[in-house]
Amino acid sequence: MKEKIDGRALVYCEGAFNTPNGKTAHGLVRFTERYEVVGVLDSKYAGKDAGDVLDGRPNQIVVYKDLESALEHLDERPKYLVIGLAPDGGRLPKEAKSTIKKALELGMNVDSGLHDFLTNDPDLVQVADEKGVMIRDIRKTPDRDKLHFFTGDIEKVNCLKLAVLGTDSALGKRTTAWILVHAFRKMGKKAEMIGTGQTAWMQGAKYSMVMDSCINDFVSGEIEHAVVSAWKNENPDVIVIEGQGSLMNPAYPGGFEILAAGRPDYVILQHAPKRLEYDGFPGYRLHSLQEQINAIEVISGKEVIAITINHEDMEKEEIPDMCKKITLETKLPAYDVLEYGAEELVDLLSEKMK
Repeated sequence: MKEKIDGRALVYCEGAFNTPNGKTAHGLVRFTERYEVVGVLDSKYAGKDAGDVLDGRPNQIVVYKDLESALEHLDERPKYLVIGLAPDGGRLPKEAKSTIKKALELGMNVDSGLHDFLTNDPDLVQVADEKGVMIRDIRKTPDRDKLHFFTGDIEKVNCLKLAVLGTDSALGKRTTAWILVHAFRKMGKKAEMIGTGQTAWMQGAKYSMVMDSCINDFVSGEIEHAVVSAWKNENPDVIVIEGQGSLMNPAYPGGFEILAAGRPDYVILQHAPKRLEYDGFPGYRLHSLQEQINAIEVISGKEVIAITINHEDMEKEEIPDMCKKITLETKLPAYDVLEYGAEELVDLLSEKMK
């Protein structure tokens, strides 16, 4: 088993686990190479198995009522408290601060991917300094002299490049991207993940940037730099780029920069068939799957090669028929890789390797 980068961690997700606002926690519960997740904090599901709550697959990660109850049950105090919340606007709930301060007082490091930077809070910084621990704001933009501008070096990358885009936000694009990476690796191919959000970094993506907090002039350059660095350093067979938002989401428009700067060879499009409106915005109709495919292909000149589905609000027995329906509608193969794995999709994509 690969050694974890930063060690044992508890994930704070009070009131948000198993909801769209808990997607950072969900990613860490499903997979991370950065931490050994030893528990989730959310009083709603206290005593339950996090994997069972999330996917119906127990994984021995216990959900605890709060920090104190977790530490009572664990043999060893974790090194990190990781903020697993991903609320609209990335704002920190007021009630979370007391748990964060307590963790720092106990000598735990704190990692946060929110837009509310903990390092801007003098009270928390003072406690961290006194205890000799770190606060890391993953979304804090690096200084401009550390950012990269687009150069065109992306054209030198001669391995297969795939982008996992979506028809909406909070849809599972990152999870699908990781599943593809792992499936390629399982079949003996060298695959690298390009993270474009804070959760991918928390999961251990070696080559990543945080698109929604990067200064606009440098977004394309940072995407290109991550892809080119992965290609130069790892000599991969395939690079998978995580998508953000969707082209037509009113609050989280995303994907154009990935198409323009990452210049993928093909696009895999993640879609939730039962979702009718954009996430968190009642009244904003979700554009049809075909409209979104057309938009991607017109903008990029590249082919959407497959649809991957998010089975929210679906019973398991509905999934195969939904995949067939999407294939009839779009003439594209459709897969639920979270439920059934990505082997069939990876077989299809492997045929496109240069």
